[in-house]
Amino acid sequence: MLEILYEDTNVLVVWKPPGLEAQSSRGIGADMVSEIRRHIHSLSPGDKIPYVGVIHRLDKPVSGIMVYAKDKKSAASLSRQVYQGSMDKRYLAVLCGKVDKNVDKYVDYLLKDEKNNQSSVVDMGITGAKRAELEYRVLRHLKLEPYGDLTLAEIALFTGRHHQIRVQMAAHGFPLWGDRKYNPAFSEAGRQTGNIALSAYRLTFAHPVTGKAMDFCRRPKEGIFNIADSDQN
Repeated sequence: MLEILYEDTNVLVVWKPPGLEAQSSRGIGADMVSEIRRHIHSLSPGDKIPYVGVIHRLDKPVSGIMVYAKDKKSAASLSRQVYQGSMDKRYLAVLCGKVDKNVDKYVDYLLKDEKNNQSSVVDMGITGAKRAELEYRVLRHLKLEPYGDLTLAEIALFTGRHHQIRVQMAAHGFPLWGDRKYNPAFSEAGRQTGNIALSAYRLTFAHPVTGKAMDFCRRPKEGIFNIADSDQN
C-alpha cells in the first residue's frame, strides 16, 4: 500500500520502501510510478493515463521520502530545484566501523562502469570522472555482533552521482551495512542481511506553485535501523 506523506493537485510526497524501483520498472515487478498512477486513477477514474513526473531517484534497495509531480509545469519547477541544489535531501546510514570525526566532508571523483552498474573513486582528470561531494554527521556509535563497531550517521549530498554515498563511504573505509556491492563483508553469496542501511529520511523543497517551504521527515524502521536508531526518536 502506498504510504502518502502529502498530496495536493500538483505534488505527491511518498515513502519509498526498500526493494521497489523509484521509476517505471522495465520488468514485471512493482514500481513507485505504477503505484502512484493506480492511486491517482482510483481518485479520478478515466481513460487517460495519469501523469507522474519523476523528479529524483533512489536506488532500488534504499528506502526514503520522494516527491513526484502530478503535472508537467510542477515537474519542471521541481527539477529546476534539483539542478540548482535548492532541494535538500538528508540520509540516514549505518556505517561499518567507528567513525572518529563527528563531522567531515568528502570530495572525490567517481567513474561509473555502465556494464557492471558500479562506480569507483578515481583520480581527478580521468576521462568520464565526475566530482562528488558529501558531508556526514555522526549521530551515535554502537556495537552489534558479529559485525562489531557501527556508526549511525546523517549524510547530506551536494552532488547526485551514481551510488554516491555507497561508493564514497566505502572508499573512505566506512562501507554501508548490508551493501553487497561495495562492502566485502556482505558480498558473500547467500549471506542474508536484509536491505542496505541507507534511507532518505528528510526532504525539503519549495512548492512548485505556491513557493511555500515544504519539509518532510520520516525515520526508517526496517532492518538494522530498528537497533541503530532505537533511541534517537
